[in-house]
This record gives sequence, C-alpha cells and structure tokens, in this order.
Amino acid sequence: MTQAHARAMSLSALTVLELTPPQMVQCAADAGYDFVGLRLLPATDHEVRHEIVGDTPLKRETLAALKGTGVRVLDVEILRLRPDTDVASYEPMLATAAEFGAQYVLVAGNDPDEARTVERLGQLCDIAAPLGLTPSLEPMPWTDVKNITQAARIVNATGKRNTGLIIDPIHFDRAASSLDELRALPREYFGYVQFCDAPAERPTDLDTLLFQARCERLVPGEGGLDLVGILRALPEHLPVSIEVPTQHWAKTTSAVVRARRLREATLAVIERASSVSRAS
Repeated sequence: MTQAHARAMSLSALTVLELTPPQMVQCAADAGYDFVGLRLLPATDHEVRHEIVGDTPLKRETLAALKGTGVRVLDVEILRLRPDTDVASYEPMLATAAEFGAQYVLVAGNDPDEARTVERLGQLCDIAAPLGLTPSLEPMPWTDVKNITQAARIVNATGKRNTGLIIDPIHFDRAASSLDELRALPREYFGYVQFCDAPAERPTDLDTLLFQARCERLVPGEGGLDLVGILRALPEHLPVSIEVPTQHWAKTTSAVVRARRLREATLAVIERASSVSRAS
C-alpha cells in the first residue's frame, strides 16, 4: 500500500454544498471516500439551512445513508465563537454530531477578545468531551483567530485535551504562516488536515480573499500553494478532508465527478510528498 492510499480521505461539505447531507454521504461513497464532512449549521446567513439538528426526518435519512454506505463522518461544521455566543446553545448540534459518529467539530473564532475565546472554547470542550467530540479551531485570516500561532496559543490556554487545530492550506498561506511555525506546534494538536489549492498570488482585498476561499479554490496540484511542504510539516497519518468549492466548475460538472477528480489529484500530491520524504 502506498503512503497516499494509507491516508483516510474525507469529502468536505463545502466541496459539494449543493447537495443535501444524505446526498453528500452517497456522493462520498460513490467517489471512493472513507469519510464525509457534514455542515449541520450554515456558515453564513445566505446559505441553505438544513433541518438536521434534533429528531428530524433529514437526520434519520442521513443516518440511514451512513449505515447503508459504510461512510463515516469525520467532522461537522460550523460553530462560531462570537462576543454574544451562548455555548450551551450548541448542545443540540453537538448531540446530533455524536449520533452521526463524528470525531471533530470545526470552530471559528469571531470574537476579538482572546481571553473570552479561550474560555468559551474550553466550555465547548467540556460539553463535547462526554460525546467523544473534539472541537478544533480553524484559523482564517478574516476572522479574529487569523493564523496558526494565535490559534495554537488559544488551544494551549484552554488546558483541554479534546481540542486542537485545523490547517487549511489556503488560510495557512493567506495568513502568511510559515512551515517552521507549523513544524514547531505540538503534534497532538492535529487530528486531520483540510486540502485544496489556490493561486500563488495572495489577494490584496477582502472581497477577493473571501471569494477565493468560499467559491473558487483550485484542484490540488493545479495552483501555487506549497501543499507538499504543508503535508511534510504535519504528522503523516492524518486523514485528509478535501475542501475545494468550485462555483464555476459546479455549474457544468456533477458533484460525484468533481469529488472523484479531487480525490485522485489529492492522492497524487500526497504521493509526491511521500516520495520527497523517502528521498530526503
């Protein structure tokens, strides 16, 4: 078995956001993925909200799809820690995530008060721990947790064992984070890694930054991000969650065809990273 195929692969919700959660599960199965990521709460006010939290028909349909395909849930999205966040209000979402067998919960920091973010992430971890969930902080340059160094500081300050970091190559690059920073972080902070590509040139305005990240990423290996470097700076065993929203491509190509192509391209990049490691 090659190093590339030794990695578990997950289909992120954002890659196929036009689908419902049970359709995402089926798409992941048809495209050869081990895992799927599900968006239980919308990321923006403009996004479709699926009635999947709690005892709903859509939740039961999703559970049936998971059982029928054998696909497992790697992570669920998205919890935002804002100044007015009531952490307890996320309990129903976390309970639903646990029913799906999810391992990780993606958390965004949208509060300029770092101490409060630490406190609330810690509270979230306390609620999540009995459910077997790991709330993980994803730094994004337009949020209040902008880079991996700041995110690691927050994770460390919680003092909780069931938390960590999510590295997304586009956010890592756009925040101007370095591989040395990444290599210096505790290995136990990482449960999985997101994967995508993007143009090498960094956007100079917020609108372009957001558009690239949310709507038009590139197939891994077809952009200018140092994906091989990022992989080599992280633990080798991490599952890979492919998160490549492609608004233009999605208008002409089915979700399953896109998912297959992205999986093949990702495996090729992982194999390159493994080859570099063997040669060094």
